[in-house]
Amino acid sequence: MPILREWRAEIRRAQSSEYVEYIRNTGLADYRNTAGNLGALIAVHDIDQERTEVVTLSLWSSWDAIRAFAGEPPDQARYYPHDEQYLLTRPDKVKHYEAFGELPGIERSPPRR
Repeated sequence: MPILREWRAEIRRAQSSEYVEYIRNTGLADYRNTAGNLGALIAVHDIDQERTEVVTLSLWSSWDAIRAFAGEPPDQARYYPHDEQYLLTRPDKVKHYEAFGELPGIERSPPRR
């Protein structure tokens, strides 16, 4: 069953476009280059005039694939050298979810009861 990995943080709103491009070249590139990654995306939401929330969602084939990307423990957040110049928050942990759905590459499974 695929696993969805969710990371979220807050950045300065004025740097939103710049940070999205930075994530594309760091985090998303690393996701794509890790065996077992089934896809990823970045979502942004302006909180107020100063802050934007950034969420990365990545889909993985297994816990082993997540560990290949994140290390141990698999729920630790992974950061890059220039994140500090953008981030207002820096969570230590990410969330994981069992994924169900009909995106390309995802096996359809009935919901649990």
